[in-house]
Amino acid sequence: MSANMDHGLDPVTFEVLKNAYVNIVDQMAEQIFRTCYSFVIWSRDFSSALCDANGDTIMQGSGDIAAHVGTLHYTAKAVINAFKGDIHPGDVFVVNDVYQGGTHFNDTRIVRPMFYQGELLGFAQANGHWADVGGATPGSFNVNAIDHMAEGLRITPVRVWSKGQCLHDVCNLIASNTRAPADIIGDMEAQAEATKVAEQEICRLIEKYGLGVIKTSFGAVQDYVETLTRQRVSALPDGVWETEDYIDLDPGVGEGLIPIRVRMTIKDDTVHYDLSKSHPTSIRCFLNACFGGSFAAIVAGTKMQFPEIPLNSGFYRVVTVDLGPEGSVVNAAWPTPVAGFCSGPFEKIMNSIFELWAEVMPERAMACTFNLDYLLIGGQDKRDASGGHKYFMWYDWMVGGWGARNGRDGWAATGPVFGVQLGTQPFEGQERLAPVLTACHELRVDSGGPGESRGGMGVDKGVILTKVDRTVVSYCCDRERSITWGLWGGLPSIPHGVWVNEGLENERYLGSMFSNEPLSPGDLVSRPSAGGGGLGDPLERDPQLVCEDVADGYVSIERAAIDYGVVVKEVDADLAEYVVDREGTLAKRAYIRANRAKWLDEDAGAIAAKYRAGELGTLDLIRQYGVIVNWGSGELLEKTTQQFRSMLKRRAAPYWSQRMQPGQDATVSLKVA
Repeated sequence: MSANMDHGLDPVTFEVLKNAYVNIVDQMAEQIFRTCYSFVIWSRDFSSALCDANGDTIMQGSGDIAAHVGTLHYTAKAVINAFKGDIHPGDVFVVNDVYQGGTHFNDTRIVRPMFYQGELLGFAQANGHWADVGGATPGSFNVNAIDHMAEGLRITPVRVWSKGQCLHDVCNLIASNTRAPADIIGDMEAQAEATKVAEQEICRLIEKYGLGVIKTSFGAVQDYVETLTRQRVSALPDGVWETEDYIDLDPGVGEGLIPIRVRMTIKDDTVHYDLSKSHPTSIRCFLNACFGGSFAAIVAGTKMQFPEIPLNSGFYRVVTVDLGPEGSVVNAAWPTPVAGFCSGPFEKIMNSIFELWAEVMPERAMACTFNLDYLLIGGQDKRDASGGHKYFMWYDWMVGGWGARNGRDGWAATGPVFGVQLGTQPFEGQERLAPVLTACHELRVDSGGPGESRGGMGVDKGVILTKVDRTVVSYCCDRERSITWGLWGGLPSIPHGVWVNEGLENERYLGSMFSNEPLSPGDLVSRPSAGGGGLGDPLERDPQLVCEDVADGYVSIERAAIDYGVVVKEVDADLAEYVVDREGTLAKRAYIRANRAKWLDEDAGAIAAKYRAGELGTLDLIRQYGVIVNWGSGELLEKTTQQFRSMLKRRAAPYWSQRMQPGQDATVSLKVA
């Protein structure tokens, strides 16, 4: 409580105002949710914030998208820099510029300066993911973009309300460069009204507590968060830890995983991250991140280790970042495309941070979670019997499995770490707004990464196109090759990837990253989401728990034996009755223990040949042999396999020799100094 006393606020007033600011941001969120036009924003892909007169964050809300945190103060500062000396009551600005601290162009921020009796107090900000901002691809996710011009409209700070008057010409210019102009205008107004709510509430607090108290509290709540965070960090051991994760490939170079390297240093009461050793150049697709997106991943990943601490700019004083020279995959420069930052560097950074903090606070350890995906289908909707051709944009994301935790299985069918509060879009709404019919949506058996604690389950989803014309599909994802990994001996999940008409004569495998693939009426588009990685040696999992997983449909009898060494016998499938063969299990586990390290060194070409011949399955390659192929053709990816095997030998194999906790042996611990 020292911070509030230093500012002269009594403890009760300070606590009331601190929580009032969280409540105001949540009121903004409720305003957006109830008045937005687009289905994407209604599904809670938005965030809000209060900033002070310098643009520093006073408070985030309780349900903001993880990828947006750590960036909204950059947006406020961009407006200040662009319009300093020319900001007035009733003004409203719009910005989505990724090169001024944004994330990707779809995340568009509405910024309102807050005034009281003519004095500028700060800024209220509402950020929403607009479903389309133009560009070459419906939904503005263009895998083939070589610069940002092919992704969509870049909005540097622009005034859209001037002294309370809407500048309709500017708003219409912006909206007309998108595929859903009516939705854009509606969302812009909803976001602007949300910021107005914030200004009204701040003025109400001033009327109650006085202008001086409110201005003082803006700084006090930031100091409070800084003090609290430093206290928590100072109680932890000093040290340096490092790890790396991967993006699947650089399409401009060829196969081979692209490293994202994270080095974390805890010294006294500060946490510093160094990403400067990551892939030194941007890659030739949209899976890059500018500094705003990478910083947001650092903040979100670290904040999850301290869930009880509020989030504002005080947190950023404790958590510092070195992204290295501009131009890398994690610090992309103009005009690099970055629309897919969320599926690329962002989630790799977050999962790397989870792994690093597992060494510092093993009780909170969690293996890798599934990768965020976006499926975007756009074209002409021909359901109108009168012959009218309405343009439609169908924008879908998946739930999936979170990583197994220390002593607990991972969460199944949960929103991505990118934004846990993202709603699972109701199929009825999707089918009403777009010519699609949901064919399936169910938990995917064997998708949870095997471990002593099992990863959460992913799902299978399929949709059938109905009355469409001139329709294309794009997909933004990753981990088709850098598959969701396990920790402390745990095994990976399953690869991402999209099929069209899977199992039929005209089936096509499109992979996990593509744009503008044509679709026809009746086509079935299907994809899985991965589960979470396993944690701990799967041969140490209680056989009865494996048997229960089989009964629940989470694990197949076949994979129970292969992945866990547990021989399960069916008694009555209709009644979900299964039993463990104890003798068979002992023998199976002994066999796996004696051979599994050798399997990671078997000839990869021979293993790939067995896959093409149908002798081995996808999970055999991933979990037993560490071999990665083109999942459509079966072609061996030699360099990728070498990197993937190296990852397994670091994260899994050292923990198989004995029951071991991290830190017991420096040769397998992540701690390097």
